[in-house]
Amino acid sequence: MNKKPLFNLQQSAPRILLAMSASAALLGSLNVSAAEQNIKAEENIEQISVIGSRRLGRTVEDSAVPIDIIGADALNRSGQTETNALLSSLLPSFNFPQASLTDGSDHVRPAQLRGLAPDHTLVLVNGKRRHSNALLNLNGSTGRGSSSVDLNAIPANAIARIEVLRDGAAAQYGSDAIAGVINIVLKNASSGGSFSANYGANVTQMDGVPALKSVSEDSNGDLAFTEGSDRSLTDGQTLTLQGNMGFELGENGFLNISTEYRDRHSTNRSDYDQRENYARLDDGSDNGVLDRREFTVNRYNHNFGNGDVEDFSVFYNAGHQLTNDADLYSFGSYSKREGEGSGFYRRAIDSRNVKEIYPDGFLPVITSDINDFSLALGVKGFVSEWNYDVSAVYGQDAFEFGVTNSLNTSYGPTSQTTFDAGTLTYDQLTFNVDFSREVNISFLENSVNVAIGAEYRREGYQIDAGEEASYAQGPFGAAGSQVFPGFTPESEGDNSRHNVSLYVDLETYLTDDWNITVAARFEDYSDFGDTINGKIATRYSLTEDFALRASVSTGFRAPSLQQQYFTSVATVFVDGEPTETGTFAPSSNVAKALGSPGLDAEEATNYGAGFTWSTDFNFSLSVDYYQILIDDRIVLSNNLSGTAIEQLLEGTGANQGRFFLNAIDSKTRGVDVVASYNLATDGYGDVAFNLGYNYGKNEVTNIIDPPAELQGAGFDQDNLFSGNELRRFEVSTPRNKYNLSATWNMDQWRTTLRTTRYGETQDPSDNPERNEVLKPKWITDLDVAYSLTDNVSLSLGANNILDVYPDATRENVDDLTTFSRLFAYSSFSPYGFNGRYVYGKIEIKF
Repeated sequence: MNKKPLFNLQQSAPRILLAMSASAALLGSLNVSAAEQNIKAEENIEQISVIGSRRLGRTVEDSAVPIDIIGADALNRSGQTETNALLSSLLPSFNFPQASLTDGSDHVRPAQLRGLAPDHTLVLVNGKRRHSNALLNLNGSTGRGSSSVDLNAIPANAIARIEVLRDGAAAQYGSDAIAGVINIVLKNASSGGSFSANYGANVTQMDGVPALKSVSEDSNGDLAFTEGSDRSLTDGQTLTLQGNMGFELGENGFLNISTEYRDRHSTNRSDYDQRENYARLDDGSDNGVLDRREFTVNRYNHNFGNGDVEDFSVFYNAGHQLTNDADLYSFGSYSKREGEGSGFYRRAIDSRNVKEIYPDGFLPVITSDINDFSLALGVKGFVSEWNYDVSAVYGQDAFEFGVTNSLNTSYGPTSQTTFDAGTLTYDQLTFNVDFSREVNISFLENSVNVAIGAEYRREGYQIDAGEEASYAQGPFGAAGSQVFPGFTPESEGDNSRHNVSLYVDLETYLTDDWNITVAARFEDYSDFGDTINGKIATRYSLTEDFALRASVSTGFRAPSLQQQYFTSVATVFVDGEPTETGTFAPSSNVAKALGSPGLDAEEATNYGAGFTWSTDFNFSLSVDYYQILIDDRIVLSNNLSGTAIEQLLEGTGANQGRFFLNAIDSKTRGVDVVASYNLATDGYGDVAFNLGYNYGKNEVTNIIDPPAELQGAGFDQDNLFSGNELRRFEVSTPRNKYNLSATWNMDQWRTTLRTTRYGETQDPSDNPERNEVLKPKWITDLDVAYSLTDNVSLSLGANNILDVYPDATRENVDDLTTFSRLFAYSSFSPYGFNGRYVYGKIEIKF
């Protein structure tokens, strides 16, 4: 990648760690009382949740719905530095596969809660709605057809805790909260701070994929390959620098700033290419002879794994007491990410190549330049017996696409090789007014917490065309920059919508042991109309230790602007073959010709029931059953193909077409189990044990019939949404997942052992012989930390320390195609396919 480094630190990382270690002794005299106080404060607040209830000070133990609290210390006990990867290792119902060769999704990877789409989970920061990213996930990855919040843009060192509400909450928080809510609570210390440097790499051996030793010619004049043992690699070198510092703002205020810089090099888990790269030479025979360059050309000509990524982010959280009854607060962020992800290799003899430019073929690269920022400002306090919170939040995400090491075939030898392919921009402005108070009612034994509020939200989505050469048709071959044609002027658009919502939330104890919450929310959208949703949740304590809880709610998800207006033509990998596939806005003439009825909101019904058990011998257990029914679910149609489809798409540059529509109904059922036990010993330290388990099953219960425009038109698929895409919904996430961990603290030592079992997952195909079943696997992480002083600690560890891989595709399918062989492992592996990652870390607190 021809990137301009934000900081040129990658090569200096080992020296940085060494210098910091050598200076550690000089820091022993630093005053750590502030840091210790901050840790104690976090421990005290750990059990207070912002989400799930509008009652101030509601504890997790008393919640009528399941809530997980993940503290900063748990986030710090890992070599993972991406927030999504951290959540996947800590939450059994959270799924974060790491797909490759999925265009922009290589740069902003989606994640799932409870097996639903990424945009079925609402993300908040400090209790306020976070904007989504501009990217629409379109290709063969989890979350196809969704746009989600980029959690990896939030550095882990900025987080005081993460609250995860595992229950439908649209009646409380609005659209998207069908699978649940993730609330990121930022650090608020007014003094002290920390700095850390983490450096690591993948040191691995590709299980089931032998290395290529030599290339020769067999007796028939064809290529012959000699393989060795499993391929060994060291790659993916990653440097992560994190800093956090708190400042006082006057006598009654704070400012807490967190920064992160990450430089991650690429990994490559491709298999070698057995195809002939060059045209055969004419020797008078029928087939000709091999070009001698076949024996020296690089056979590892695809990059399949993590791409190069360099990013920088800064978050701040601030507050100031204006009066005894009013506080001013603000928080915000800025992040910049530059990355690259490779496409499909174009051989020298490929019709899409121009030999005068690339005589040996070329590997085109998609580059990203993502700029994301947000700003929140609000006042909260107390007036006339009412708690109030008035706020405004603005966020924007801009994703600029580029293409390098490519060409526009239709321009022939005069084509440029680098292109500006266009930009996607999403922005969101939200105003909130919230009030709550306790009200005494004569016929109730206890007071009622009454919460009311209103929200106004304006969203915008813009597509800017790329430069002309990125999409234009010249006099020769295929139009547009290879791997990712730029957005055309016809794709351009600047669209927006707004909505207004009102809610009421009532909570009380009918008896000292019986709590009940009732909520209702009205929303009115400018583009599809209004909706009303409600929720009832209750908790009953049978004893001081044991309680039952249950909830039922309705919910909705508004179609995103990205789903309504995105338009593009790109090379898409369809069941082993690259094709030019067009994605057309549901309201466009092309989509209407294909039968698009336009988009409406999804509707959901959530049911939950479970129990909690907390004992006085440091053991706790919660078990929760859930069922989520979604009607009119928005999905991306099949890649529609066939003679009739090609005629309808004539002039668009695509030979297959697709669009978004409300196509299916679905049912999601499952069980979450969370348990913890703290063991204190005499002389051998303390051990904290944690267990998490999730069982989840997704089922498509109804599919709409093909529209009249396509019935009898001779298109290849038997439905707009069936076959491969249906199975992706039902079987491409683990049916079950276990998270087990133990953290041992003794004197200056802290050791964390974490192992996760991922249940069976499938990478489906329309061809049963290419359907890939991924067997259950255990992934084990180990982190060992030692405190040199009260201020300085060193950590060594490994993620996936046993170097476990999914089953190699070459051994896992009956019909092995060229491309399914080249890409050695399935992208639907829930733990990725990069193998062991080892790291060292130094952290300084002050």
